[in-house]
Amino acid sequence: MLEKRDFYIAGEWTAPAAGSDFEVIDPSTEDAFAVISLGGQADTDRAVAAARDAFPGWMETPPADRIAVLERLYDVYKSRMDEMAAVISREMGAPIDMAKAQQAPAGLGHIKNFIRAARDFAFERPLGPHAPDDRILMEPVGVCGLITPWNWPMNQVTLKVIAAMAAGCTMVLKPSEIAPLSSALFAEMVDAAGVPPGVFNLVNGDGPGVGTQLSAHPDVDMISFTGSTRAGIAISKTAADTLKRVHLELGGKGANLVFADADEKAVKRGTLHCFNNTGQSCNAPTRMLVEAGAYEQAVETARAVAEKMAVGPADAEGRHMGPVVSQAQFDKVQDLIQKGIDEGARLVAGGPGRPEGFNRGWFVRPTVFADVTNDMTIAREEIFGPVLSIMPFETEEEAIAIANDTPYGLTNYVQSADAARRNRVARRLRSGMVEMNGQPRGAGSPFGGMKASGNGREGGVWGIEDFLEVKAVSGWGGA
Repeated sequence: MLEKRDFYIAGEWTAPAAGSDFEVIDPSTEDAFAVISLGGQADTDRAVAAARDAFPGWMETPPADRIAVLERLYDVYKSRMDEMAAVISREMGAPIDMAKAQQAPAGLGHIKNFIRAARDFAFERPLGPHAPDDRILMEPVGVCGLITPWNWPMNQVTLKVIAAMAAGCTMVLKPSEIAPLSSALFAEMVDAAGVPPGVFNLVNGDGPGVGTQLSAHPDVDMISFTGSTRAGIAISKTAADTLKRVHLELGGKGANLVFADADEKAVKRGTLHCFNNTGQSCNAPTRMLVEAGAYEQAVETARAVAEKMAVGPADAEGRHMGPVVSQAQFDKVQDLIQKGIDEGARLVAGGPGRPEGFNRGWFVRPTVFADVTNDMTIAREEIFGPVLSIMPFETEEEAIAIANDTPYGLTNYVQSADAARRNRVARRLRSGMVEMNGQPRGAGSPFGGMKASGNGREGGVWGIEDFLEVKAVSGWGGA
């Protein structure tokens, strides 16, 4: 059993004040393979105090010097990429080839993108030629509590940590207790890169414990949280008593609008995207809206993709789908699949239960429902598993109405050969992001949503801005 009970506070690995053991489970086997400690109030207080002590010095460190630290961290991370991929695969179930190709590189990519954004960022800027003696200073918000999820561990950790560091903030990271080992490895990288003590601190814990303690802490100036909408609401309420800034990246129920003139790979591409990471992505295109004339062919294509999708353990090489992360997640997905059947959706592929040949591990059958209506539970709730809901539409107007008829507003997708239509539809979709014709957003593009999908943006200059306060100064002397 791997033991990782210590926390990283003030530049040192230190034992919990009074931690309780928590087992980390391999979702492919359901066996515990590591143990961590869940921290308590004393650990949170110690980490926050370390961040508070380090803040003045890090805030006053010139941006170029902060960037140099990030460049060292980039090199350390790159040198341990395979190790990071293996850790992520084991703790949250991403197949090892997928972890090497997507999960671990996501962190490296964000470090690189933030370094580029920080180099060109104007932390001090004039108000305008009409006010030559006014300056706008972009200053770090202060001590940040960063709470990250298990589904894309390094993607989310680096989106928060690197942006905060570039801005001049100090921080306490609480990763998901379900998948904490990648963050422990990241803390080793931070240490090796020579990040000044106290700038980055790591305390393991659960949401009701360390998560709530950070959200309520009077010496924490900002909370940046990625996770469920339910937890985001709770964090907002807790943080309100101290009037701290709250950034939320929450759930999604992305609509993929497939028009009859879409390219021939659009449906296959959308189905595979839905199943990527075993459906455990907040921006997954889980509602496929298909123009009536192309509907039945789309259903058949999605069925074929699902039935061809292999399922296997995370440590097996190859292109297959791994397990969902936990027993709780498995049970939730199974309940929602059954609810889809009970509410009258047409089961096209997959369904309840484990795939054939599996009696252990949290494996889910790649599932496709057709004839879904937007009032069904599987169309309303974020399932966070490999479940695709397909529904027809007659007109562009109807497609937009269905897509926007959701509490969420994270990512929507449009598939059409008509450029004018794509642009027109993109403007009317109520979401923070729209991806069209399978083209991913560019490096440094802002990630985030509206409505129940949260607030704020991560990535690029927008990600750095989220960790900055705007100070207006008049009577500025000199040039």
